[in-house]
Amino acid sequence: METTDLDIVRQRVREKQKTFQEYNFGRLQDDAIKTFFDLSQEYETLENLYRVCITVIKEFFGRDSRLCLLTSNEGLMEFVCDSLTGLQPQRTLPPPYIYLSNMTYEVNSSWVIPIRGNRLLVDRLPFFAKDQVIGMLEIFPVKGLSEADKFFFEKYTNRLGYCLNNKIVLWQNIQHIRFINSLVADIEHNVITPNITLTLYLRHLKKKINSLHNLATGLTTATPEIAPALQEITSGIEDDFQNLEKHYRGISLYLESLFRPSHFEKGHFVLRRRTCDVRSEIIAPQLELFLPKLRERQIEIDESLGGVPEEALSLSVDKGLMAQVYANLFSNAVKYTRPSPSGRRYISFGRQLVKDFFGPGQDGIKFNVFSSGPHVPPQDLDHIFDEGYRGSNIEGEAGTGRGLYFMRNVIETHGGQVGYNPTPEGNDFYFVLPVLNAERAPKIT
Repeated sequence: METTDLDIVRQRVREKQKTFQEYNFGRLQDDAIKTFFDLSQEYETLENLYRVCITVIKEFFGRDSRLCLLTSNEGLMEFVCDSLTGLQPQRTLPPPYIYLSNMTYEVNSSWVIPIRGNRLLVDRLPFFAKDQVIGMLEIFPVKGLSEADKFFFEKYTNRLGYCLNNKIVLWQNIQHIRFINSLVADIEHNVITPNITLTLYLRHLKKKINSLHNLATGLTTATPEIAPALQEITSGIEDDFQNLEKHYRGISLYLESLFRPSHFEKGHFVLRRRTCDVRSEIIAPQLELFLPKLRERQIEIDESLGGVPEEALSLSVDKGLMAQVYANLFSNAVKYTRPSPSGRRYISFGRQLVKDFFGPGQDGIKFNVFSSGPHVPPQDLDHIFDEGYRGSNIEGEAGTGRGLYFMRNVIETHGGQVGYNPTPEGNDFYFVLPVLNAERAPKIT
């Protein structure tokens, strides 16, 4: 009979049950452990957890205690709390006889126990914990402590260490999230909003280009030797303006869609669906941005979109995020397109209606980007959409392994699916989005 995950957990529970029977803790000790766990969950802050750690010892066993913890990679401990005076000011050094050790020791009428962190989370702490030791717990006076008492306090300290480790990581993550949210607000204020003002400069530049065109036209008859040169300069400026405007619009779209405060508030992509002409508003602008690189690598383009009856399709998407999906697909095509068996080096893209893809009466629209070349190696197929994964056939091409993962995340947030198919000529990456009814979403062309 196959062992299941539930069987494994059941076995661990039985082992723990047997272990606690062997510990043979008394009623007072059991109550102390339960009180510590209850209060460690009740109090949210680290400071209150420090207080709980030493107060349980005082109230249940009449012993004083001192909590000393690592707080930085300098390898130094701080005295953070004791049962005599409570929470200590920051950067208070422990008594000189308290030092980091992975063994218990007796000193100055005190029993000092190493505090070990959570083995699975100790590497998430903001400091290095050798042998998982994150601090020391001093219990005093040691006089009158039996071996059974010392054994209990060691087990108590182990549980204390796990809770401290978890709470430190939790608050570290909370601080990170607060910083990220603050950073996003700064980006919106200092980057996205000022970026919008660039449209004003582009308009002014366009007016000046038009004035140059008019001037060149007026000089054609008056000074024919100057007019051609002026016209050439004007045309060159016009080309630069158009390229600048295209890149500006693309970057603005990326900034707006990636740095929305709602993404960071919710912890996942928050869609802004809208009416969208997929070909003209998403595919064409992205393809145009990659045309110079495609031409540089002598990659042909097949722009056929397939034979889908336009009036039959109804779709609503987040334009900014979907634009970046195509940007990632075209970027991969630039890097990895190679000659096909027929000798052609090319990409193509298209779409088709897939009936009942998401279930009876729930049609999907399949979008794809194809590139010629060798197939994705078999050993990579299960991982190509994983975060940070890069295939074994990258051939030295630069990348981070996030493009296809980003695509999967965005498409699944839209309620769709991603996939890959090898074809006789190369590799076909695709995604399928659900078709929304006409009342809920506009038609695409």
